[in-house]
Amino acid sequence: MGKLRGMKKYQALGVEFFCFGFRQAGACCFAGLFLLILWASTRLPLGGLPRYDFILICAILAQALLLITGAERWHEARATAVFHLLGFALEAFKTQPGIGSWAYPEFSYVRLLGVPLYSGFMYAAVASYMIHSFRLLKLRLTGMPAAGASALLAVAIYANFFTHHLIGDYRWWLTAAVVWLFRKTRVYYRPWRTERRMPLVAGFMLIGLFVWIAENLATYAGAWIYPHQARGWQLVHAGKASSWALLVIMSFLIAHAAIRPRGRAGMAGQRLERTQFTSALASIAPDWRATSRPP
Repeated sequence: MGKLRGMKKYQALGVEFFCFGFRQAGACCFAGLFLLILWASTRLPLGGLPRYDFILICAILAQALLLITGAERWHEARATAVFHLLGFALEAFKTQPGIGSWAYPEFSYVRLLGVPLYSGFMYAAVASYMIHSFRLLKLRLTGMPAAGASALLAVAIYANFFTHHLIGDYRWWLTAAVVWLFRKTRVYYRPWRTERRMPLVAGFMLIGLFVWIAENLATYAGAWIYPHQARGWQLVHAGKASSWALLVIMSFLIAHAAIRPRGRAGMAGQRLERTQFTSALASIAPDWRATSRPP
């Protein structure tokens, strides 16, 4: 019946894990490039160019590269741009005198409201991952709440990042609201042939955790510093993971509006994606094409 059909269970799981990792790497393409840029900014001689400006230039070039190669669609880039703006507004508020949640202590030429413009790309990277995951992992959702209720909750989450400095932090009440509203929602994903599922709330929390890990890497590279890191790098407080988990719901809603490629460009991108994926799979199972049909 063919090599893959006759695989033992653990071998088939290994192939599926490879496929999942391959697709996840594709979804993380911009986030991975951005972390690489941060690392390079601490190692390369910049010839007098401020490091924050170097990061901005490289982030723009990385975004252009993804669009030119078809790894990202134009409608996906427009969706991430919305999150870019939302993130920058949050940065401008959080770094102002009297708030000081974190800081960008290094000099840069390209700033607006005291914030280096590359900062918005950090938020866009999260939205980019979500959007690419919908396409690459063929995500589908069941049990979604009403769109109006989801949008209202997203607005409340975003507002809390501002208002908790004035009227108190309601993140745990908002977390409870997320759990309740999405308690019946399941996300289905297909790494290879088998469609699998998980609670959407668990997905939010896992993404928040991994963003917190990435945040530790970014602060270690000096992308920004928290007050407790002023005298040297320290681990980012674990409470930030809950903040990111809440912020993920906003990128999820943006991604949900951009999950389908449109027009001829979208179809061409799908063909390119299939070609790249099947080539990688063929390298570990050369006769998969003839044997991957379900019994």
